Amino acid sequence: MKRMISVLLCVCLVISAGMFCVHAAERAFYFDAVSGSDAGEGTQASPWKTIYDHDYGDIVPGTQFLFKCGGIYDVHASLTCSGTADAPIVIGAWGVDEKPVLTCSGYQNVLKLVDCDYITIRDLEVTAHDGGGIWIDTMQKESVGITIDNVTFHDMQNDRVMHARDNFSDGAAGARAAVMVKGLPAHSLYPVRDLTITNCEVYDAGNGAIVWGANKESNYEVAIDPVFNTGVRIENCDFHDMDSEAIVLGMCDGAWVSGCSAIRTCQGRGVDENGKVEYYTAAMWFWGSIHSTFDHCEIAYSKNFGDGMAVDFDTYSHHCTYQYIYSHDNMRFMCNNPRLDGHHDNCVRYCLSVNDNGGSARMSSPRTQNEIGVRFYNNTIVNCADLFIVGMRDGLFVNNIFINARGTRVEFDDFTRLSRHNTIRGNCYFGSILPLNDLFARYADPLFAGDDQSDPRSFVLSERSPLIGKGVPVEDDLTEDFFGNPLGERTNIGCYAGSGVQSDRAAQSASPLVLLRNLFVLLRNIVLDWLSD
Repeated sequence: MKRMISVLLCVCLVISAGMFCVHAAERAFYFDAVSGSDAGEGTQASPWKTIYDHDYGDIVPGTQFLFKCGGIYDVHASLTCSGTADAPIVIGAWGVDEKPVLTCSGYQNVLKLVDCDYITIRDLEVTAHDGGGIWIDTMQKESVGITIDNVTFHDMQNDRVMHARDNFSDGAAGARAAVMVKGLPAHSLYPVRDLTITNCEVYDAGNGAIVWGANKESNYEVAIDPVFNTGVRIENCDFHDMDSEAIVLGMCDGAWVSGCSAIRTCQGRGVDENGKVEYYTAAMWFWGSIHSTFDHCEIAYSKNFGDGMAVDFDTYSHHCTYQYIYSHDNMRFMCNNPRLDGHHDNCVRYCLSVNDNGGSARMSSPRTQNEIGVRFYNNTIVNCADLFIVGMRDGLFVNNIFINARGTRVEFDDFTRLSRHNTIRGNCYFGSILPLNDLFARYADPLFAGDDQSDPRSFVLSERSPLIGKGVPVEDDLTEDFFGNPLGERTNIGCYAGSGVQSDRAAQSASPLVLLRNLFVLLRNIVLDWLSD
């Protein structure tokens, strides 16, 4: 009978007694699914065929488990072991061929890492048709220093028909996920620190990299003594052709996601036969996180009917940022969901949104009116649907370009419009009615450089653009615009900060009716501002 590798792969740590057993030699175990033999010695010259029924002894820092390229390996292992920063435990590949495939049958996780430190998983392919990929959890201690690099995840329950959100409480298998960190609700108060996921590809899966954490008290409406995961970095990963979500940053402090793409994720429509929304999914979003960032990412073709947006600050997300996001052909650009204590000091800047018009978008929620201190500036939003700015307090909303789809608009609710503590100015609107109370709003064709809406370079401003140098200066820590141009003393409107490029495009003109209505709005705004003083 097979003995689970989890029984064997343990570091001799007796934390309660303050004891640490040090072993002298680092070791490597080799596996070859094609030519190996379980009667072998587990060396490169005499590799094992499977991972089961071997005496691994105590696993010391620096130990390696190496699977030969070109083979398929049955692995459903639960590990509790630890390396060190200088000598991590490695689960990886050897040989020259296609990546080795680690897979499991049934409702299982390929790898479950419990209370593990300094494990590196690299150069593998992971599949689990009825299960999940890697589950990282903590039960008796925090987990530190896990790295997942150059791993391809696919074939993870993407073909299941869903009628509710995924089960995030039962590991990667329950979440249909490539990587699942902790759970919701969490099984312990111990966090995960210094988790790195780089250069990975995830496709044909329910979910991608899902990170959750814990509160010391169970209340999801407000932030009560949260326990944050720290040092989470997800970089240069591609998520595509997935039923649900690419990346969720839940209960993170200082997480950084950069250079990632989510293309054709959130493909589950989430509606029943009567058109009623059953569940909501978004490609990359925050839940209860602080000081965390999505940076230089592309999000496209999200089709979940209820959500499907690029920008989503959820629950009590504070001091979080979306910057340099290329969002296109999604259901919507933004849909925020603050809870009772609201959102504080979140930021959306230098993003480009094109054709995100499957449904209306909104900032905050009408029931809470708690989008506090938000900074929304220098974004270019083209062919968008209705955008409702709701519940903004002490906010900055400047230097944005809005070109709405026909018959849609940008609109501020009364709470936002009547607040004297919001800065709303320097925005450009074209093709729709100006919103009330955006003082000194511009109504002009931005004169983009090109016409190809599938090419982000089309939305560079031409040198004749009326928006160059007309923005409101904003103090921040950025050094470049969306296109990589340095930020100088000049402030443009939109996500482009250069001096303009040559273009022979002619400015479009608006209908006389729209121009007359916009003139009325401008005069009304000026009068209201004068009366309020």
